[in-house]
Parts: sequence; structure tokens; C-alpha cells
Amino acid sequence: MTTSPIFTTTIDVLPVSIYDSNASAGQAAAADAAAFLKQTIEERGHANVILATGNSQLTFLEALRETPGIDWSKVYVFHMDEYINLPADHPASFPAFLKRHFLDHLPVPAGAFFPVPGQQAGDGTGPEAERVCREYEELLRRYPADLCALGIGENGHLAFNDPPFADFNDPVWVKVIKLAEKSRQQQAGEGHFPALESVPTHAITLTIPALLAARKVLAIVPERRKAPAVKQSLFGPLTPDCPGSILRKTAHAHLYLDRDSACEAFPEI
Repeated sequence: MTTSPIFTTTIDVLPVSIYDSNASAGQAAAADAAAFLKQTIEERGHANVILATGNSQLTFLEALRETPGIDWSKVYVFHMDEYINLPADHPASFPAFLKRHFLDHLPVPAGAFFPVPGQQAGDGTGPEAERVCREYEELLRRYPADLCALGIGENGHLAFNDPPFADFNDPVWVKVIKLAEKSRQQQAGEGHFPALESVPTHAITLTIPALLAARKVLAIVPERRKAPAVKQSLFGPLTPDCPGSILRKTAHAHLYLDRDSACEAFPEI
């Protein structure tokens, strides 16, 4: 399978590459991620990477785990969000997803870290969740991210920074958020929960400044359901109402699309 893009452009400072299929977009992003990780390990002796989960990331994660030549014993892996009050063994748990689709296929990495708040009283927004946030932020600052691989949600979110409460200048790197209903609908629609009512209402997320603090950011956004968010991110107002719009002002980011996700932003493709 070729991983050459069928179209490339730059929107503001953001390079955009469009591929013929979801698989080729994921493989191209994985090839770029692998090259950067190998270079970083060679230059620094180790690498720190933040990874996203979700169905749209599967082709990327599968291609990256199959890429030879990465010394995973020198890579620290971080995840960017997790639900509050979701059992650790729940199939929709993001740590479980990342282990199932990525970590379990690798030699043991140097470390794998997740913002796991566990079971808490009420909606989970009390002092225990705040303690988890501060400890995870301290860990991220101790191991500055070299690479961040993320997606864009159906409502334009980055991680769980949902509109209209996303903050491009958030003073913290990790925080508790209340999930927008559209984000919860996306999780149910992807089949991770049987119905909207079963999707947790709160989560812990890395903020936008934390995600973009990585030296290199890869945004992997395939699938037709993401097309409206892609168009809004690239050609709509620069606003927290569409958190993905900040990417086009991020020179160290790169956006990978397939035909389906690009169809509204680039109908001529």
C-alpha cells in the first residue's frame, strides 16, 4: 500500500496531507512518528510520547506498533484523558484500549502512564480528582513530551477539551472537565457504551497547552463523521468553539486526513 498523499497543502502554518484511505493515512503518520522517535532516541537517549485512543486512531496505532527499529525500552508513553468513575476493566476505559491495541503488542516500554482517577463519590470533581490532576501534570513536566499524536473529535475537541469550554491559554496542564453531550454521543456512537446514559459525565484531560507543548504534534483524523469538524477547524473562525482550529496556528503540527474526512474541506479532491 502506498503512503504517498494524494493532495498536500498548508492552511496558515499547518501542513495538511490527504491520503486515499484511512489505512494509508494511518501508515503515513506512523512512518513519520517512527522516524521522529528514532531520531529523538538517537539524540537524547529516550523519547516521551503522548497518544490518543478512539476508533479513528486504530490504523495509526496498529501501523506504529508494527514499525521495526524503535527501541520501546527507551520510550515513555503517556495517555491524554480518562473518564471519572469508570471501572478499570470496563471495555471503554482508555488505558485498557491503549493496552489492548498498542502496549500489549510491544516489548515493555520504559514506562506507561495514565491519568486514572478511579472510583469517587458523586460526579468525581472533588479533591481526589484534583490530586490526580496535579500529580499527572508534575509527571508530564518531568518528562516533557517529544511527540503528541492526537485526533479531532466530531465536535472539534482535542482530547476532552470540548467547546465552548476549551481554553487555548489554559493555566494548567491537566484538569477535570464535564463532557459535552456531543462528546458523550460520539463515545456511544463508536460502540464503546450501549447508550448515552451509560457514558460518564466527567473526565480528566490534558489541556490544549499541554498537548501542544510537545515538540511535534501529529493530528490523525480519518473517517467521514469527522468531515464537518475538519472543515470547521481549517476554514472556520479561530475559536474555542472549535478547539481543533488552534492546530492551523501550530507550526510544529501536521494534519493527516483521508478522502472521507477531507470531503467537506476539500470537495475537489
